[in-house]
Amino acid sequence: MDPSGSSSEGPGGKPPTRPQKPGPWPPRIEPFFANKDHNPWELMSWARRTGFNPNHSGETASVVSDREAADEQTPARGLDLERGIRRRGDGVPRKPEIEPVAGRGRTNRGVEIGPMVPGPGAGPAARNEKEKRKVGVEPPVVGLKDERREAGEETPLRIKSDGPEGNGHGNGAAAISLAKADEDSRKEAGKDEREVEIDFFSDGQEPEDLSGYKPPSGFRAGVTENPGLVPLIFYGIQHYLSLAGSLVFIPLIMVPTMGGTDEETATVISTMLLVSGITTIMHSYFGSRLPLVQGSSFVYLAPALVIINSEEFRNLSENKFKHIMRELQGAILVGSVFQAVLGYSGLMSLLLRLINPVVVAPTVAVVGLAFFSYGFPQAGSCVEISIPLILLVLIFTLYLRRISLFGNRIFLIYAVPLSVAIVWAYAFFLTAGGAYNYKGCSSNIPSSNILSDRCRRHEITMKRCRTDVSNAWRAAAWVRVPYPFQWGFPTFHFRTSLIMVIVSLVASVDSVGTYHATSLLVNLSPPTPGVVSRGIGLEGFASILAGLWGTGTGSTTITENIHTIDVTRVASRKALEFGASLLILFSFVGKIGALLASIPLALAASVLCFTWALIVALGLSTLQYTQTASSRNIIIVGFTLFISFSIPAYFQQYEPNSSLILPSYLVPYGAASNGPVHTSSEGFNFALNGLLSLNMVVALLVAFILDNTVPGSRQERGVYIWSDSNRLDTDSSSLEPYSLPAKVRRCFWWAKWVGL
Repeated sequence: MDPSGSSSEGPGGKPPTRPQKPGPWPPRIEPFFANKDHNPWELMSWARRTGFNPNHSGETASVVSDREAADEQTPARGLDLERGIRRRGDGVPRKPEIEPVAGRGRTNRGVEIGPMVPGPGAGPAARNEKEKRKVGVEPPVVGLKDERREAGEETPLRIKSDGPEGNGHGNGAAAISLAKADEDSRKEAGKDEREVEIDFFSDGQEPEDLSGYKPPSGFRAGVTENPGLVPLIFYGIQHYLSLAGSLVFIPLIMVPTMGGTDEETATVISTMLLVSGITTIMHSYFGSRLPLVQGSSFVYLAPALVIINSEEFRNLSENKFKHIMRELQGAILVGSVFQAVLGYSGLMSLLLRLINPVVVAPTVAVVGLAFFSYGFPQAGSCVEISIPLILLVLIFTLYLRRISLFGNRIFLIYAVPLSVAIVWAYAFFLTAGGAYNYKGCSSNIPSSNILSDRCRRHEITMKRCRTDVSNAWRAAAWVRVPYPFQWGFPTFHFRTSLIMVIVSLVASVDSVGTYHATSLLVNLSPPTPGVVSRGIGLEGFASILAGLWGTGTGSTTITENIHTIDVTRVASRKALEFGASLLILFSFVGKIGALLASIPLALAASVLCFTWALIVALGLSTLQYTQTASSRNIIIVGFTLFISFSIPAYFQQYEPNSSLILPSYLVPYGAASNGPVHTSSEGFNFALNGLLSLNMVVALLVAFILDNTVPGSRQERGVYIWSDSNRLDTDSSSLEPYSLPAKVRRCFWWAKWVGL
């Protein structure tokens, strides 16, 4: 009889049946997807893509507080740029806290998963479980649905952790042992503690070895793989052909604007090929070690046009090209030294805490959008070849993208080179057939010497459409080796150097986004802050080489790499290194640069319309790592995009004070000398007017301030996983592809950014 007076016996005087225990708490959560012969890496990839963090995903308060207490008890190690990478000798790495549980999604297994919560009187075993949670190992509890449940017994099972010799992922062929659910009942039954082995792969599938890096499904070659000699040659050439528009078309815009000749255009193209090949190999060995091509970036094109159109260079007639090139070289050298110090000093790892997808997305998108005033206005000067080229590129990349030949999607991969070759041949036949012959007019006569009004009307058509206008092929030598200071010794001025220092920050933010997107694409863990710092530092050193050789722009990671790796399904570093070696050899053949310099300007502008649009899309795709439906993010990105065009438009409305009328497509870059900022320092006026007339600089400034001052959760902001000290995956095997070669690591043992 209990105190309430009710009988404690059941009907018939029999002891009452034991009440059924309530279900596990928190409630059991269904799996993310139907788990049938799944690859355990998929869930980890999903977590990396979505920025899933156990600290904000339903974890119990007790577990969070335990981890925080353990973190507080951990002694500080100082500034470690490679945080998250286990160095040899540091002991066992902390296991991922959110891991796929093999077999959980399968039906008819009789397995239930729930947390094990020690009661108030828990003994040493419970305390051991608590200690395990402190280091991030939380073995889930499995309860069998068998006859024991019908008898009212709950027999929890505990999954054994892998230990130091395990695969480090907590899944695979898990050994499951019975834990004591009720010690008293076991003693009464006289049963000893038993172990029960459950095969999660009983349907014949062998557990997958997750000890090393594996490329994603569908890829022909992973980052560390060597596909063999013949595929290596094919993949290397293929990768650079798909990037042809980004590698060689910048000089076709810059050099004529600088007053350069066709021969000088060919020389600059050859120099860019040489620097791109050297810096790509360097980045593959000493940088981030991701399969990324380095080269002249469109990030540097807009500030270069601002310097080119400064008032002191507008009316130069003698050696104008060399004067401007030496000015650009000096500014690039100063900006690249700043970028190298930013990376190698470790400051970049601190800055990464403030650089999130909401900052990267509008900044990169605006890099492409900023050239809208140049794209079709230049291409439209010869619609006979520009419209067919744009249509061909769209047809190849969209409508024919699934057509495969010998296992290669040739139209998608080679869309740009195929379109250029077809339309260039078409333009050649138009020229040879007399489509651009006008009686009494010659395309070789300088514009200032054309007296006939009729010929003046056709001047632009002849220069932009004809394939025989360029003298580069006739003037270029067969063999010419680009060398440092080939345009003369660089000149240094405060105003241009300040512009390039700020632009190097924009280039670094662009590269941060590219590193992150590429790592997820090739199934790698996101690079740690130390790896990012190392990559940014090397990009600064690469820009120093570009400044010494005189390419006119800095060298950085080309954003279009992401698209190229995605469509080619090749991420092999060896293939990129082979292709880079070919670029170096091609740079010594002067006729190759001359051939590329002979591409009609309208044709080049048409290709750039597609390339710039691709940069816009790749930039905005970074928002996939955020909560895109969040009103916070919508307002920040939308306002940033709008204001990044509106503020520069205000500065660009100030007309240049020059007798030389600038072409309409160059007017946006002439505000530096005549903007509204007026202080006692003319150099500071030029720099500030020039910077605020650049769309990408305004976008970076506005997005950076808003994202870091407006409150928002980490998932909402899309905080990069490498800036989180509690990343999902800190296993050294998944970070091994980032580590430097052993010999290099020994030479730089004193530096924390060298890697594993």
